[in-house]
Amino acid sequence: MKKNIIRFSTLLLISLGGCKVSKDIQKPPLLVPGFFRNDTLQGDTTSISELRWNDFYTDKILQNLIDSALINNYDMQIALKKIELSQVMLKQVKWNNVPEITFNSAASSSRPSDNSITGLSIKQFGLASPHVEDYSANLSLSWEADIWGKIRNQKKSALASYLQTEEARKLIQTDLIAGISQGYYNLLMLDAQLDIAQRNVKLNDSTLSIIKLQYQAGQVTSLAVQQTEAQRQAAAQLIPQFEQNITIQENALKVLTGQLPDKIERNEKLLKISIGSNLPTGIPSVIVGRRPDVRAAELTLTISNANVGISKANLYPSLRITASGGINAFKASDWFNVPASLFGLVSGSIAQPILNRNRLRSQYEIAKIERAQSVLVFKQSVLNAVGEISDALVSIEKLKLQRTIAAERVNTLKNATSNASLLFKNGLANYLEVIIAQGNVLQGELELASLKRAELNAVSNLYRSLGGGWK
Repeated sequence: MKKNIIRFSTLLLISLGGCKVSKDIQKPPLLVPGFFRNDTLQGDTTSISELRWNDFYTDKILQNLIDSALINNYDMQIALKKIELSQVMLKQVKWNNVPEITFNSAASSSRPSDNSITGLSIKQFGLASPHVEDYSANLSLSWEADIWGKIRNQKKSALASYLQTEEARKLIQTDLIAGISQGYYNLLMLDAQLDIAQRNVKLNDSTLSIIKLQYQAGQVTSLAVQQTEAQRQAAAQLIPQFEQNITIQENALKVLTGQLPDKIERNEKLLKISIGSNLPTGIPSVIVGRRPDVRAAELTLTISNANVGISKANLYPSLRITASGGINAFKASDWFNVPASLFGLVSGSIAQPILNRNRLRSQYEIAKIERAQSVLVFKQSVLNAVGEISDALVSIEKLKLQRTIAAERVNTLKNATSNASLLFKNGLANYLEVIIAQGNVLQGELELASLKRAELNAVSNLYRSLGGGWK
């Protein structure tokens, strides 16, 4: 009879062990184009995202800033701690289907009432002492059969959560690298604009000296002196503004690198930084699929599938098998009297939720809605990725054209300024033509520096949006 029960239980576990109470929603296909919009290198399977960040950013000072940030930045450190935490949780979940084994030992002594059942029993058996002693040492085992796949889904969810924290770290790293590079380019732009303002002030000083001499000679009125002085003051006002912004940008970069605000030594010039014309993006389906945010959204769907399976399994009966065995005696002297003191117990129980079934049903419905939501989030992340890459490509293309035109305009304005100064000295032009030409050069050079910074930022955005920077 005992053998038949064991055989039946074994067959039941084998047959139910393969049951799957819920069906996973498959990852929807990537909705991506054959080529990114505005990609001038269509068909090129290589991608700049495959480059390590220190191969993409070759400026040594920028490399040092990024390297320091990856070590000291607090967002990165928090992300690494989350990875450590998820690793521990993953290890913990792996032990969920392993039987729980505990060792128990106990000793007790009691003096029951003579009128109690225990006391009367002692008298009946003629025991010499009214004291009752009990000594026990045993191992107990408890194991829940994973019939409905609840434990398997818990493992799946924990693994996906661990992988998701790794993708979060990659995302923080790519954003951090892009942020530092753009902050560094902004710093170089401010250096260039400060130099432009200082040169323009010197140019206005020279013009102002000439006009003052002409005023003393009665060739111009005081209005000419005042307007020229105002032009000089407008350029001079920019100097403390740029110096303030430089200090603020240096402080921001230092904070990103986990250091106290301080000066950043640099020797690179903004306009001398070359931008390669060959910036391949690669195959959209491959590039988008390995972006950290898209991978994280995909893992969220995996977690949602697992949560649906867990909540559905909670609606079904759970089978728990317990067993214990050891030694037990009423006297300490008989404790190790083997085999007489040996005992063993095996039992199985099935628990079916009844009163809280509606609550479990609601949790199951919530899990299904959250799973459907995660599908939409995944699709949205893919669209956002394609949009970001396309935006970066068109920005690089159009900013390059704007910078080329701005550079030509600056050269034209510089020639006009030289001609105006020469004509003014020879009495063939008035002072207004000179100061207007100098003001135009100032604005043109400031705009050129701003466009070069914007173009470098667009290249950095392209590298980030392609998923580059985490290697």
